[in-house]
Amino acid sequence: MAKKPMLLSDLFHETLKDIYFAENKIVKTLPKMAKAAQSKDLQKAFTKHLRETEGQIKRLDKVFKIIGKPARGKTCAAINGITEEGAEIMKVFKGMPALDAGLLAAAQAVEHYEMSRYGTLRTWAEELGMPEAANLLQATLDEEQATDSALTKLAETLVNVEAEDDLAA
Repeated sequence: MAKKPMLLSDLFHETLKDIYFAENKIVKTLPKMAKAAQSKDLQKAFTKHLRETEGQIKRLDKVFKIIGKPARGKTCAAINGITEEGAEIMKVFKGMPALDAGLLAAAQAVEHYEMSRYGTLRTWAEELGMPEAANLLQATLDEEQATDSALTKLAETLVNVEAEDDLAA
């Protein structure tokens, strides 16, 4: 018997499961990062993004509903690797001047992964004739880009500077 051809709609569904897993993993990881952060501003950024991520999962639930599939994730090796790196930074740099810079860099690695996934999913939703799904995915992409920009600003104006200043002291 011939194998059923895999179509763009199948790839969309598989990638949706991937990012669903990733977002749920991030919800579990952000509180740990907020607790580990030394800067109050970085703690606030992680807490704010936790609330956004919870909303992003709700949007993904809606996208699953649009395609008529159950909202379910599949293990994402990429996000597991990125979060493991973050956990290692928390362990190795605990109490050190560079901890927050490392946490922020780990958070941005997550953001860049998410932006890649959401941009792809949005484009595929458009190509598959699902404008409502595309709009939901674009809303999340916009949030991810805003978070990345906020983290960059925090790195440049505070976190990286504090890590460098502590070395000079």
